[in-house]
Amino acid sequence: MQFDNINEKLIFYNFPVILFSLIPFFLITGPFLSDLSISLIGILFLVYCVKKKNFYYFHNKYFYFFLIFWIYLLFNSIFNNFNIDSFKISVFYFRYGVFVVAVVTFLNFNSNFKKYFFYSIVICFIVLVNHGFYQYFTESSSRTSSFFGDELILGSYLSRLWPIFFALSIFEIPKNKKLYFLFVLIFVLSEVLIFLSGDRTAFFYINLSALFVILFSKKLLKLRLFTLLTAICLITFISIINPTAKQRVFDHTLNQMNLDKDKKISEIYIFSKAHHEYYISSYKMFLDNKIIGVGVKNFRVFCGYEKYHINQREVCNTHPHNTYFQILAETGIVGFLFLSITLFYFCKYIFKHLILKFKKKYLFNDFEICILSGISIYIWPFVPTGNFFNNWLNIILLLYLPFLIWSRNQKIIL
Repeated sequence: MQFDNINEKLIFYNFPVILFSLIPFFLITGPFLSDLSISLIGILFLVYCVKKKNFYYFHNKYFYFFLIFWIYLLFNSIFNNFNIDSFKISVFYFRYGVFVVAVVTFLNFNSNFKKYFFYSIVICFIVLVNHGFYQYFTESSSRTSSFFGDELILGSYLSRLWPIFFALSIFEIPKNKKLYFLFVLIFVLSEVLIFLSGDRTAFFYINLSALFVILFSKKLLKLRLFTLLTAICLITFISIINPTAKQRVFDHTLNQMNLDKDKKISEIYIFSKAHHEYYISSYKMFLDNKIIGVGVKNFRVFCGYEKYHINQREVCNTHPHNTYFQILAETGIVGFLFLSITLFYFCKYIFKHLILKFKKKYLFNDFEICILSGISIYIWPFVPTGNFFNNWLNIILLLYLPFLIWSRNQKIIL
C-alpha cells in the first residue's frame, strides 16, 4: 500500500485496522457493530483501490472462487423464487470477499497490528470468563450466558474464537513469557466455561479443534494436550458437584437422540427429533429442486408447504440447522459444489500435511494448523449448525481467512 500523506494513511489504513482490532468486542454486542465494521473496512478499501487505480489485490485464486460463488448466489436469488430478503443477502454477500482481501493487504503492508487484535481477544476472554464463572456460582440459571443474556451464545463465541486466540498466542507468548501462565489459565477456564454454557455444539467444536491441533501440529501437542486434559479434569470435578451442565451436554443429548438407556428404542434421531425432521424436509426440497434448490433463504418459506411436512405436521424454522442440508435445499447441486470443493481441498492438504509429518516435514506451520482447526469447525458436516447466511457466524469465520492467506503468502517459519 502507498499513501501520499498522513491523512490518507489514517483513513485507508489506521482507521480500518482499529475497526478490525475491535471486532472481538463488537461481536459480544451482536451482529450490528461487527457487520458495520467489516462493511466500512471493505468500502474504504474499495475507495482506496479506485483512488489509486490499483485492483491488483483482487487478482488471486481465492477471490476469483469467491466471486463466482457470489455471482451464483445473486443469480439464484433473482431468478429462483425471488424474495427481498434473499436478494439483500446475496447482494451484500460481496462485502465478505472484499473484507478478506482488505485485511490480507493490511497484513502484507504491516502485520504488527495483529497483536492489537490478539489483545482484544485476550481482554474479551478474561472479561467473559470472569463474568461467566461469577454468573455460574451466583445465579441459579441452568445455562451460563454472561453478557449475551437470553441469546445463549457464550459457548459459541468462545469456541469459535478460541483457535484464533491460541494461534496468535504463538507470536505473543515468546515475547512475554511472564504472561504464559495467564494465557494457559485463560485457555483452560474458557474451555470449562464452554461446557458450563450448556452449548453442546460449542463443546464439540472446542474438542474438535483441540484434536486437530494435537494431531497435526509440530510443537503444540504437549501444550494443547495439557490444556485439554486439565479442562476435562475440572469439568469432571464440577460435574460431580453440580451435574446440571453434564445432564444437558450428555444425558439430554442421548435422550433427544432416543438413545437413553431407560428408553425402548423405536427410532434413532439425528441429534434430536426436531433436527431429524428438518433434515428430512430439506432433503425433500432438494429432491424436488436438485439443480439450483428452492432459493437463498427460502427454506423458511417452503417448509410450510404440505408436501414437505413430516407425518402430516409442519416442521418449519428459519433454516434446517445444518450447513450441508441448507446449501443442498436452498442452492441445489450447483451451490453444494462450491462447498464440496472447499471441503475436498481442505481434506486434500491436511492429508498431505499428515503424510509429510511422518517424514518429519510439514506443509503447514503451527500457526496455520491452529487457524485451520478454527476453519475445520465450520466445514465439519456432522453437527447441528447455525444459518449459513447468518452475519454473526460469517464474520467470525472471516477473521480466520486473512491470517491463513497472509501466512501462506509470507511462508512464515515457526
